Amino acid sequence: MNITPGKLWGLRRLADDQGRFKMLAMDQTGPIVNPIKAALGLDHAPYADVSAVKRLLGKHLAPKASAVLIDPPLGYAAAVDGLSPRKGLLVATEWATWEVTETGRKSSNIPFWDPSVIRRIGGDAVKVNLWYRSDVSDDVKAHQLDYLDSVKQACRDNDIPFVLEFLVYPFPSETPEAFAARRVALVLQALGDADVMNPDGVELYKLEPPTEVVNVPDPHGPGAAAVQARFDSMAAGIHRPWVLLSAGATPRDFIHLLTYAFRSGASGYLAGRAIWAAAFSRFPDLDAMEAALVNEAPALMDELNALTDAHATAWTGHAAWQDGVTMMPAGEQFAPAYGRFAQTGSLVAL
Repeated sequence: MNITPGKLWGLRRLADDQGRFKMLAMDQTGPIVNPIKAALGLDHAPYADVSAVKRLLGKHLAPKASAVLIDPPLGYAAAVDGLSPRKGLLVATEWATWEVTETGRKSSNIPFWDPSVIRRIGGDAVKVNLWYRSDVSDDVKAHQLDYLDSVKQACRDNDIPFVLEFLVYPFPSETPEAFAARRVALVLQALGDADVMNPDGVELYKLEPPTEVVNVPDPHGPGAAAVQARFDSMAAGIHRPWVLLSAGATPRDFIHLLTYAFRSGASGYLAGRAIWAAAFSRFPDLDAMEAALVNEAPALMDELNALTDAHATAWTGHAAWQDGVTMMPAGEQFAPAYGRFAQTGSLVAL
């Protein structure tokens, strides 16, 4: 299978030298904004506090990652100048705002923000969190699939990789308890939906675990077989490389989940809260938070990275690339310009 030059370079930037993804997520809005509001007793989280938190995450944890996922409205301006240019940069085009209806959520880009902007500001790939569940109304499903297609096309137009995440969510009428009881079933239904799982235009999937994320059975223990079967079933329907998100799991639960995922062929992780939630719990004491980011969180990333090195499948080893990763022949994109350059010997002539 061929891949265009921009998409190939972007995937290589996100992965380590062995083709495995060790990506730090710091694009979260609600999981960062809401605790700040609660800690300060305010209706709105001050930008200075949000940006300070994201800057600390990038400063102390990005060195352990192969790439960083950042959001434009709050994280990019606050933290990008503190990130190493040797790390891949994954940027979201949607924000934590969406249209809520009784029969489902409708996603959209941040106003004035799209893959062309992400390409211009130096992003290596575009990430979309598509709110998705298979039991929504027809108009909601049509909107979500149209939005998905529009981002895919924009990524093609700008030759930048597309990382697709989709998450299930509760309807307004569902209680947290009712949704929790159905979450795994909803995830499995979404993963079986051919429309959202259409790999055309997708380079990498970011997926939530197809199982409970609390008290996850030890992968080497008696309860492992049933959990592994869920991961194996999920992986069988994924036609592109994929990584696992942490879904707010504890570090130990996430390590268990990641072990199952790697056994099923995952190519790494894209995680945030499992890595930095304990340190963030020190807020508003930024000094204590920074101390935890220096002394505690990196050790967890070392453990995640060692597990990834030992057991993850390189993205180039996924079945989608069974015949090898081949860059689309340059002539298909650049032959006219190359021909003019060859004839004239002048870049101006291009």
